Amino acid sequence: MSKNIVRDAQDAREESNKKKGKAMWDDANVETFISICVIETLAGNQTGGHRNRIGWKNVIKKFNDLTQRLYDRKQIKNKWTALKKEWQLWTSLVGKETGLEWDPVKQTIIASDE
Repeated sequence: MSKNIVRDAQDAREESNKKKGKAMWDDANVETFISICVIETLAGNQTGGHRNRIGWKNVIKKFNDLTQRLYDRKQIKNKWTALKKEWQLWTSLVGKETGLEWDPVKQTIIASDE
């Protein structure tokens, strides 16, 4: 009987350590995620460009509660990193390095003929 208990505990541990599937992000979930991140930043849970432990716990809980997803810390942080890289690329392309500008009314890029 004790062998079964040990085996059951090992099976449970292996199950929890299995790799989670890839997180699926649609536009609505990305928008929800960004909104939650903004709220946590305004609440003071991010200093010096880095979100603190409480901020990440809040983001994960609020996101999962609102979207009915079960994303873990790694999946959420990976999305944050990906969005940050996209934002950095966007800001370098629009305005600073290329001379392009963004028209917020038309939602298009403005460029000279050159």
